[in-house]
Amino acid sequence: MKAHTYSGHSGTDLEFIASSEAASRAIPPLWPLATSVAVNPFLGQTGQTLAQTSALMERVAGLRVTMPNAWYHSRIIDGTITDADLMAALIACPAGAPDDLGALKAAAKAPDAAPASLPTIAHLAQEVSGIDWLSLIEDRIGAWAAGYFDAGQALWQVTPGLDGFESWQIFASRDLTPEIAGLASFAATVAAAPARARTALSQSCDAIGLTPDASMTYFHQLLIGMGGWAQLARQRLWQAELKGATDPITTDMLAIRLIWEQALFAQYQPQIAARWGEICAVHTTPPEPTAEQIAAGVLQNAAERAAQRALAAVLSAPAQDTPNDRPSLQAAFCIDVRSEVFRRALESVDPSIQTLGFAGFFGLTPAHRDFASDVQEARLPVLLTPGLHSTATGSGKAQADTSARLRARAERAWGRFRQAAVSSFAFVEAAGPVYIAKILRDALSVRSAAQTPQAPQFSDDFGLSDRIAAAAKILRAMSMTTGFAPLVLLVGHGASVVNNPHASALHCGACGGYKGDVNARLLAGLLNNPEVRAGLAQGGIPIPEDTVFVGALHDTTTDAVTLFASDNGQSAPKALLTKAENWLAAAGTIARTERALRLPRAEGGAVAKRSVDWAETRPEWALAGCSAFIAAPRHRTRGKALDGRAFLHDYDWTKDDGFGVLELILTAPVVVASWISLQYYGSVVAPQMFGAGNKLLHNVTGGIGVVEGNGGTLRAGLPWQSVHNGAEYVHDPLRLSVCVEAPAEAVTDVLARHPNVRALFDNGWLHLFLLDDQGQMAQRYDGDLKWSTFAPPEQGRKAAA
Repeated sequence: MKAHTYSGHSGTDLEFIASSEAASRAIPPLWPLATSVAVNPFLGQTGQTLAQTSALMERVAGLRVTMPNAWYHSRIIDGTITDADLMAALIACPAGAPDDLGALKAAAKAPDAAPASLPTIAHLAQEVSGIDWLSLIEDRIGAWAAGYFDAGQALWQVTPGLDGFESWQIFASRDLTPEIAGLASFAATVAAAPARARTALSQSCDAIGLTPDASMTYFHQLLIGMGGWAQLARQRLWQAELKGATDPITTDMLAIRLIWEQALFAQYQPQIAARWGEICAVHTTPPEPTAEQIAAGVLQNAAERAAQRALAAVLSAPAQDTPNDRPSLQAAFCIDVRSEVFRRALESVDPSIQTLGFAGFFGLTPAHRDFASDVQEARLPVLLTPGLHSTATGSGKAQADTSARLRARAERAWGRFRQAAVSSFAFVEAAGPVYIAKILRDALSVRSAAQTPQAPQFSDDFGLSDRIAAAAKILRAMSMTTGFAPLVLLVGHGASVVNNPHASALHCGACGGYKGDVNARLLAGLLNNPEVRAGLAQGGIPIPEDTVFVGALHDTTTDAVTLFASDNGQSAPKALLTKAENWLAAAGTIARTERALRLPRAEGGAVAKRSVDWAETRPEWALAGCSAFIAAPRHRTRGKALDGRAFLHDYDWTKDDGFGVLELILTAPVVVASWISLQYYGSVVAPQMFGAGNKLLHNVTGGIGVVEGNGGTLRAGLPWQSVHNGAEYVHDPLRLSVCVEAPAEAVTDVLARHPNVRALFDNGWLHLFLLDDQGQMAQRYDGDLKWSTFAPPEQGRKAAA
């Protein structure tokens, strides 16, 4: 692969390169299916407000990034949004908003204006020729990208070892499809292009008469128009930058799309040149929100204030009593909103049970190699880089590991034989009857008994002093330094589903899209280690001798919890384990009953069966409905019905010397939660761009993503079935409300030192509140490091139409 540098570039070339780099960061990354995690689709716009983003997205993608006006109007009519909510949103609104309450209500009743993007050259060529150039470009780029980005699905890789632009040049210079469609000499144009993407990019810009000051939003438009392919390239750049390197792939993708523009402009220049010049002139100006877009932003704010008013009412209700005696069981769950339902159910089974919430990677950042695998799994938030190594192949397991590898290789070879072009049709005829039993098992939702995964262990380079320091840091971050129960469960989570390409999206985002069992078991082993405990005691965290930590896995589809009580160093009394298993089973029944009320076709005991139903498009609702993040001691929320809508992170600021834990919460778990919340938001308000489309039409491509139909643009975001039940949305698109019990000065200090996090709150992508010493919402963050008293209006009268 050639080195990509700025040498040989000067003047406008460098300006175009700078614009291309900025445009690549204006689109969100897309993680492959195997390790998919939620991504904020507006990641590149966090420095802008919702109204400003609306103007930008209309220009570059023809998108509306708020709900239709009728959605807000219906909530005004039914009283969900009150006059007080509307007035409060108006008072906080930017310039250009409706003048008064009546004007805002009129805006909610007005018909929606159809958003329209600025035309690209391909749009203009399509208009004058009648040829669907946009679909052709999408199809041909998709045909190349599916092979180039392939992660193992294809039997052979396209142009291995070459960078993206070189690979595409080879493909496109031999692809006659564009010329058959009417684009003269396209293959020759591609072959004659410079071999370096940055040079080709600048040359194409010169050919179409683009100036640097018009390039930023135009480049953004071309990249976002490639959907998931450009986002996958952005993810490669993201991963490279985490390692202190770079990757030219986003520039490659942009240069590819620009050469299409160049070729179309050369063919249709006489008909489109004048209009193209007008469009370029618009691209030189910043997008400005319209009055309707500003009004829609105010209505969105009002909807969120209505939800905040409801949240305040829940938090003001009396909390369930917390026993003062030593708890009989402690269970630390991931902060995932699905855990809230199970935690509440478990605490209701026996008042002596205490649950805690902590990010599901449990403070560990391992690059994990599973049993019989060569893949290094980054089981940590994608915002971080691995700092540890772990494996499930310990001493004495080498022979079993080798045998498992040989079986896996044989299965892969057999699978490739079945899919090969020379054998696939004959294979179906000859071997089809052999698969009758498997087909029947799948159709009847019969699953083979699952084997317990091999126990993970840290690598030897994780020394004792580092282990003690890590254990102390994690326990303090969990606000768990005293009052240990005899049995402490560390509960990761994952989902058991079949025939679901998006299965990893149901796993733990904090664990990089993997299940959370590895991290939970690693931490349990760490905290059971006698030498680590001795070091913790010397550091002021004494753990009772009878306390045993046990790793566990919460299956969020079935609400079954598996205990890994046979891992090394775990010796909990059998009677205590049996009691815990009974409590967990009872809690699972309660949680399934609550979840069944929302799931379609989930009457009776049908919830657990969804995990083995290969025809089920909605095995669970995952994080649909998420709307709040609460960092406070559990006794503030214990017993309060948050309905699986809140991320719950245990935090006691009185134990946080120096507020390092507070800083960690605001800069890591809160940011991850914002990505989740805004992915759901984007998949609802703009599903055509930020949603994955219809599961029934999906085809897995390259093992990395899905397309609808047999090709074209890779789809990112959540499938329609993940946010809609067939009749209505199951997720209200609301930006996350973050509630923290901590002094205002400490929170302000963290925001002042982290401008990227502050931008999320200053520009309204997140809302921030402080809880008082009674757990009530007491102060609202108004932006610019300023606070105001939070006084939610009374329920008030229903707003007049």
